[in-house]
Amino acid sequence: MTAFRTLDDADVAGKRVLVRVDLNVPMENGAVADATRIERVIPTIKEISEKGGKVILLAHFGRPKGIDPTQSLKVIVPALADRLGKPVAFADDCIGEPAATAIAAMQPGDILLLENTRFHKEEEKNDPDFTKALAANGDIWVNEAFSAAHRAHASTEGLGHILPAYAGRTMQAELDALSKALEAPTRPVAAIVGGAKVSTKLDLLGNLTAKVDVLIIGGAMANTFLFAEGKAIGKSLCEREMADTARAILKTAAARGCTVVLPVDVVTAAEFKANAPSKTVTVDAIGADDMVLDIGPKSVLDVTSRLASVKTALWNGPFGAFELEPFDRGTVQVAKAVAELTQAGKVVSVAGGGDTVSALNHAGVASQFSYVSTAGGAFLEFLEGKALPGVEVLRKR
Repeated sequence: MTAFRTLDDADVAGKRVLVRVDLNVPMENGAVADATRIERVIPTIKEISEKGGKVILLAHFGRPKGIDPTQSLKVIVPALADRLGKPVAFADDCIGEPAATAIAAMQPGDILLLENTRFHKEEEKNDPDFTKALAANGDIWVNEAFSAAHRAHASTEGLGHILPAYAGRTMQAELDALSKALEAPTRPVAAIVGGAKVSTKLDLLGNLTAKVDVLIIGGAMANTFLFAEGKAIGKSLCEREMADTARAILKTAAARGCTVVLPVDVVTAAEFKANAPSKTVTVDAIGADDMVLDIGPKSVLDVTSRLASVKTALWNGPFGAFELEPFDRGTVQVAKAVAELTQAGKVVSVAGGGDTVSALNHAGVASQFSYVSTAGGAFLEFLEGKALPGVEVLRKR
């Protein structure tokens, strides 16, 4: 972590510390339905508070078009205070008099949440005047929102050009895990890439063929590669127009010495629903009316045996329709195998992306991976080798 400024480099005592956090959490009946993102930022908030800093939280919530009371961050305050074990004040705006008055009333160690930054359209435009108005509320800026680091917004990147900027503890852990897995990994390295479309992960696949030793392709994406190899894939989800692209990726991988692993057998059904009658067939025997919904047992064995021989494993995307039983088996079995290897100290495992986190939680093994990122777009763009604005601004110079 020497490449980035962190809280280890910051003196927060008595300072107004603007902390950009991700509080964009799901709500049900006015209450937080999943507090994972809140819980991730608690250590940083507590550390700054305990060191005598005035913690001023910046966050967005939803996609409001201007001021929208239904998307106010005020509803997050009870969950935040509960997990912190101390009061959290709230200001009705993130700039101007409401923010200034609330901040002036703070004592060292106090915690204040400012209103939704996206109530101002200038936030997403990274408007210089709006950024200066935010900066007027703080002495230093801590970025704790890796999930929004791929966006060059005022609160996620702009502030880093005005105030001394540091990575929060979750941001630090995220960058540490991803850097170890992708920039300086212990080899051999395997990457699992699943999901529906090759077209949405072209940059990812291209970057990974240059970075990893084994590329394991699953999900509906694998259907496109099987189709490109001349296999009949029935009524399976498939981007037939991407066949040439898939063949090009396979050729590039071969030239780079990267082994691409595709399913050898699959679980098929005639309809996409839970517990639909299913059968396991080889990839050469997929029927005209079949839909591929999971990998088969031979594929699971092939994948897990390859993973047993690597030192680092990256994972983005499930192997099948894991949300429908019994088509979750392939994903669950591979997830459990990676978790066992991780716990045995044989592999460093880093996973991320919305569906991937859901799949690992479904398998009950998310806590057994080395690191699981709750970020979606930012995680993908990091794996694609793209520079993230909210990260670059934290680099030591």
